[in-house]
Amino acid sequence: MSGTSNVGGRGVYEAGDQRNVKDSEIKQADRYKEGQPNSHLANDSKDERSIANKLAREEKREKEPEPISQEARDSQADPTLPAKKHGNEPSKGAKIDAEIQQEEEEMLKKKGIK
Repeated sequence: MSGTSNVGGRGVYEAGDQRNVKDSEIKQADRYKEGQPNSHLANDSKDERSIANKLAREEKREKEPEPISQEARDSQADPTLPAKKHGNEPSKGAKIDAEIQQEEEEMLKKKGIK
């Protein structure tokens, strides 16, 4: 069939470019990012881990503290900070939260706790 084409020469259609790699080259080649941490998604339906492995992983995760982002930590210190960082005016609720937080800190200072 390749002889009847008018598109290109016979070399384009022949399997000369399909060569097997030698075993010696495979053993010497660098592995591309094999076994990276966090490479398995927890809710991946196509993940082939066994149920026992999934359960063991979840038991291990229950003992670990949940990581908190830097922005979440900043918003706990100052409720208006996320809006200010993004160049927006803080919402009415954030302003009220900041006032309440400031009042509570003053009350704690008066009591001598902080």
